[in-house]
Amino acid sequence: MKEIKDKMIAQIKAVFPEAVNKDYDGNRLDLTVNKEAVPSVLLYLKDSMGFRHLSHIAYVDWIEQGEFELVYILWSPLDKVKLYVHTRINRENPVIENIDMIWRQANTYEREIREMLGIEFTGLVAPDEFILEDWDDIPPFRKDFDTLEYVNRTFWHRPGREDAQDVRSTISERSGEEIPDFAKKYSR
Repeated sequence: MKEIKDKMIAQIKAVFPEAVNKDYDGNRLDLTVNKEAVPSVLLYLKDSMGFRHLSHIAYVDWIEQGEFELVYILWSPLDKVKLYVHTRINRENPVIENIDMIWRQANTYEREIREMLGIEFTGLVAPDEFILEDWDDIPPFRKDFDTLEYVNRTFWHRPGREDAQDVRSTISERSGEEIPDFAKKYSR
């Protein structure tokens, strides 16, 4: 496996010398590129290196660094290698090129990421709403989104919720178990 991965790294570095790689034991290889290179790198990996399958696009909110990270997770069925392509995006102006022309299923991932983190994908053709309907708050998967404040503001005071019960309290009363200290602040 090491020989296969070394050959892959050499091939990638020959075309994208600025790419930074990290090798792991087993069949995993990580690659970090700047956001402008993402479409070119992904297309090259698919067409020239046999990474036929886009397994997922993962994301991380690095609020302390003012960045988002996207991780494109690829699979080469021929070589049995997982390749994670990492890139960072400025949190203040989160824009990156759309890649659904390379893998059609990327459209679904990009729509979710746009809605949940607020990252815009240049050239993405998709309806505005994906999961959230009539959403007018900051994207809910950002670290600075206050879930508790949103729930209190949105749900607890809606008409028809006057008799709403706290699940923790109900279960605690029924089972006789005490609510853990960390959960008490969420119970009524």
